[in-house]
Amino acid sequence: MAMNRVQFQKGLSMSEFLKRYGTVERCHAALLASRWPTGFICPHCGETPHSTFERNGRPHWQCQTCRYQTTVTAGTIFQATKIKGAFSAAC
Repeated sequence: MAMNRVQFQKGLSMSEFLKRYGTVERCHAALLASRWPTGFICPHCGETPHSTFERNGRPHWQCQTCRYQTTVTAGTIFQATKIKGAFSAAC
């Protein structure tokens, strides 16, 4: 029988993946670090002063310069996620 190349591809094993991203808190921290590694930067105007608030169980960031509002998942592959409130426990 031929080897299953998908099963043996390089990358994280399931146990390694769960250790790294297996809780809401860890996943949220990874998204924040990936999206804004040096802190919040407004995707609209590029400024950094901001405030945070929660709406419908999700944390939002609002630029104090242009008032643009965004979330950590906006503009990413996770933008249309149906999990509401999942990230509120992390913030």
